[in-house]
Amino acid sequence: MIRKLILAVATLMASMSFAFAQVDVNKADAAALDAVKGIGPAKTKAILEERKKGEFKDWADLEQRVKGIGGKNAAKLSAAGLVVNGKAMEGAPASSTSTPTSKTGKPAKMEKTSVPAASGK
Repeated sequence: MIRKLILAVATLMASMSFAFAQVDVNKADAAALDAVKGIGPAKTKAILEERKKGEFKDWADLEQRVKGIGGKNAAKLSAAGLVVNGKAMEGAPASSTSTPTSKTGKPAKMEKTSVPAASGK
C-alpha cells in the first residue's frame, strides 16, 4: 500500500514538472507541441511544416509563417510554456499561475477569515 502511494506521488510530481516545462518551437516534436495548451494537431502540423523550411527566428517570424498564430494567440502560447529559441514572448504573462483576478481584470480581493483564538487549557 505504501509503495503504491509513493509511486502515485512520484508520478504526480513528474507530471507537474512536465506541465510547466518550456517547449522550444524549433526543437520540439509533435507530441511536445501537442502538449502545449492551445496547440492542437492541426497547428502542430502547420508548425512542423513551416519549420522544415527553416527554424523560426523569433516570435514575429512564427506569427508571420504559421496561420492561426497572431499576437494574442502567441501571447497565450508563450504563457502556456512555448518559447522560440529559448525566449518567451515579450509582454506575455510569465505564467498561468499568477495572481487571481476578478471579472474586471483587477487583482481579486482575498477574503479575510477569522481564526478562533486558542484556548489556554
